[in-house]
Amino acid sequence: MPESTDFRTGYVAIVGRPNVGKSTLLNGLIGQKLSITSRKPQTTRQRVTGILTLDEAQLLFVDTPGFQTRHDSALNRGMNRIVTQSLAEVDVVLLVIEALRFSTADEAVLKLLPAQRPVVLVINKTDKLAERALLLPFIGQVATRHTFAEIVPVSATKGHSVAELARIVSRYLPQHPAIYGADEITESSERFLAAELVREKLFRLLGDELPYVSAVLVDSFTMDGGLRRIHASIIVDKESHKGIVVGAKGSQLKQIGTQARIDMEKLFGGKVHLEVWVKVKRGWSQNRQLLKQLGYD
Repeated sequence: MPESTDFRTGYVAIVGRPNVGKSTLLNGLIGQKLSITSRKPQTTRQRVTGILTLDEAQLLFVDTPGFQTRHDSALNRGMNRIVTQSLAEVDVVLLVIEALRFSTADEAVLKLLPAQRPVVLVINKTDKLAERALLLPFIGQVATRHTFAEIVPVSATKGHSVAELARIVSRYLPQHPAIYGADEITESSERFLAAELVREKLFRLLGDELPYVSAVLVDSFTMDGGLRRIHASIIVDKESHKGIVVGAKGSQLKQIGTQARIDMEKLFGGKVHLEVWVKVKRGWSQNRQLLKQLGYD
């Protein structure tokens, strides 16, 4: 662990409207998949912390849900509380937007940012620009909306300028010794990460077939020597949704479980025995007791 008196350590919130690439950015910064990703908004529902240790700093990145402005439900209110709580507890904020796009939803997130924290504006998805010449005028436009500490264009998907972003952010952290070992990459528990990986496969494999009324609950997580035994339940709102998840002769559920297990073994560095069931819980996204059990409230 670094011992320099000039060493800096602090928490960095990654915020933005849904689907701007926050989770992809976190994974790129850490160099390993921690936060689940899909093309759908609301993929991230809880805060996920990734740890990056450099020679001069330790950055504790907090990936937050996209702030919800359209749909009012107990689930969405819980996600918004996670965002506002995270903002109150960090040293630096990364506001992520898409290149050449600053919407009313981006403006809504901007208004949430704490006045006493440095805000670095991250302009993501620069690899998708047809004309790079348009980027500089866009930077000039968004610079007038807030007193940003820095404005950094990146491509989280391609990795362009991601390492540079980490170095820039480290300058704004308080002087403090490292909190975690140099080889640690997350504060999140393996139980939480297991549920997230199952949920990612649910989103990715079912595409638009399954509505967002689904969640994953890890019923048990035990160690048997070097083997992790994990039992998880996919929670859906209707019997018809259960049929979609299970698929013909259980084929879809088997594929979800297999792909999730492979990712768990990569992340945990050991063998995993995973069993997944599907349970129908009508109105679960409005059920405060179940949301608390799932960690959303």
